[in-house]
Amino acid sequence: MTDTDDRQHRLILQGIAHRAMLEKGLVPDFPPQALAELDAILGPATQTAEPTHDLRRLLWCSIDNDDSRDLDQLTVAEAMPDGVAKVLVAIADVDALVRKQSALDDHARQNTTSVYTVAETFPMLPEKLSTGLTSLNYESDRLAIVIEMVLAGDGSLQSSDLYQATVRSQAKLAYSSVAAWLESSGPMPHGIGTVKGLDENLRLQDRMAQKLKELRRLHGALDLETIEARPVFDGDRLKDLEADKKNRAKDIIEDFMIAANGVAARYLASKKVPSLRRVVRTPKRWGRIIELAAERGATLPREPDARALEQFLVSAKAADPLHFPDLSLSIIKLLGPGEYAVQLPGDSAAGHFGLAVKDYTHSTAPNRRYPDLVTQRLLKAAAAGQILPYGSDELAALAKHCTEAEDAAKKVERQVTKSAAAILLESRIGEQFDAIVTGAAEKGTWVRLLHPPIEGRLESGFKGMDVGHRLRVQLVRTDVERGYIDFKRVA
Repeated sequence: MTDTDDRQHRLILQGIAHRAMLEKGLVPDFPPQALAELDAILGPATQTAEPTHDLRRLLWCSIDNDDSRDLDQLTVAEAMPDGVAKVLVAIADVDALVRKQSALDDHARQNTTSVYTVAETFPMLPEKLSTGLTSLNYESDRLAIVIEMVLAGDGSLQSSDLYQATVRSQAKLAYSSVAAWLESSGPMPHGIGTVKGLDENLRLQDRMAQKLKELRRLHGALDLETIEARPVFDGDRLKDLEADKKNRAKDIIEDFMIAANGVAARYLASKKVPSLRRVVRTPKRWGRIIELAAERGATLPREPDARALEQFLVSAKAADPLHFPDLSLSIIKLLGPGEYAVQLPGDSAAGHFGLAVKDYTHSTAPNRRYPDLVTQRLLKAAAAGQILPYGSDELAALAKHCTEAEDAAKKVERQVTKSAAAILLESRIGEQFDAIVTGAAEKGTWVRLLHPPIEGRLESGFKGMDVGHRLRVQLVRTDVERGYIDFKRVA
């Protein structure tokens, strides 16, 4: 690349991202009809036909990435006698402004998700909505669907409810600073200190989230920990890819959202309403998971067993925490991808193997995931006793389409990340790296470097290699436009 190209990394990657969107059947730009509808929306939704609770005085806050602006949920907790706590999750009422079969909805239905590439975000809904009028922004009155959960001291669910409400965020917080504060490795974030009682409320949320996690682990939920690569730009020049790891603040949101999604699924089932579930069936390559455990001195049963796998993961993490993310990545690859499926009233649920839950729907991110918007419409109709917006056949078609489109979106994100990685590595041809095998099939073998966390194809020396194997590789070529990074095995 020339010096000029070096200063325009972001522009190069944006061009690659647009082409990748089109190649995968996704639409990078909003059509004129959708933009015309957008122009007619002058403000946030206010009162609905259904009566709503006024919960604006509660200590609601959002916790998300430092740069997140599409805020789908707020959380708050309330201490009750005998160690019991009430946890509330407010979910943005996107349906109040984005109606089914509108042009905005048609675009969202086509892409089914916001696509987050290292160079550019392609939002499912225009930012005027997703980061503005339907986002649960700081100090803004918004309509929401509230999922209420009363949790015992051990994290078990005592009761739950679901209703519409008006909410108002008291603080916009970031995972990194909240986690550092909770873990006593950083100061209290300014947004917490300026709201009376919020510090105590967040510590209660943290305690209850940990209880929820412990309870799910007892039932076999997998404590997996992978390393996600986030771009670091210096102006328009890509400087590095940094590892983005789990932390206590992320756990609060993750565990509350898993619990809320379970409540939403069971609510629909109680109303005898079909639902769009997120399922991860039994692992596709349990045999290889058994082999990985055996290599570390552990024995797993011949048939898939989530509890046994979680016990192995706990011991493996304690024995080698530094390399646990590499083991986690291998297990995730071997578990196989999740998919959307229709759950009809009365049928047994397929469940989510990795989360150790039977009832799980996506409901907590309607600004950026279409299945969540579908679920929101079903929840509102069920709560109001109205005619359902979707029939079983339409839901089945949506389940298939959402699975395929979400897979396409992930491929776009991976492709642009690989192009960014190719930019970072193009001056390092011939260098050697430690790596782990992340994919092994007839179509090829893939490895991920331990540092920087970059994935590429193993073009030679792959015989006998399988997911989870460690090896030493040499970088032989890169192709920024195609996102190709090729290695050969040297040890």
